[in-house]
Amino acid sequence: MHLPFFNDPFQPTSEIISIEDGQLTLFADFLPQTEADIFLDILQRETPWQQDALNFGGRQVLIPRLQAWYGDKHSHYGYSGLALTPLPWTDTLMTLKQRIEVSSGQVFNSVLLNFYRDGKDSVSWHSDDEAELGLDPVIASLSLGTSRRFELRHRTKTIPKAICELEHGSLLIMGKGLQKHWQHQIPKQPAIQAPRINLTFRLIQPLQA
Repeated sequence: MHLPFFNDPFQPTSEIISIEDGQLTLFADFLPQTEADIFLDILQRETPWQQDALNFGGRQVLIPRLQAWYGDKHSHYGYSGLALTPLPWTDTLMTLKQRIEVSSGQVFNSVLLNFYRDGKDSVSWHSDDEAELGLDPVIASLSLGTSRRFELRHRTKTIPKAICELEHGSLLIMGKGLQKHWQHQIPKQPAIQAPRINLTFRLIQPLQA
């Protein structure tokens, strides 16, 4: 199947989302409809999805989504006691990485894929602030499939939550300050029956001895 190249003439438009203590930029039309459809189909079929489990109070609890971790050889990553060893880059993921790097001006060496099978799958409140990501990471979040609600809440201030819809083919850049000052989640939306794939591109930093 043909993969769109990162030098295609389509130029996505960006919108800066005003948010206190952080930078947030949305490319609502990062991938045109046809390309987004192609990538969704390829990733859904070719990714070796697995459902990992986390340890809570001595018992194993399956996370409510499927996932896969890819990246450079050294880009080992972990969260909530779960250790992830990277799978090697595929042509599909490398194509997306290159396109995102061009639009964001950032460099990434790894990506976490999450497969939300329907609206019962979710991810709870968290910040991507693990030591491997450095002090103030920039994370690029690409959404494919059905639209899902993305919520943010400030970690220390009593201010309203920020909410946006992440639609098919959209790219959200979580910039400086966001992981330090905010948490985010994809809440359950039981009425949703269609799947969504989310790719969060990251830069794993070498840990100091």
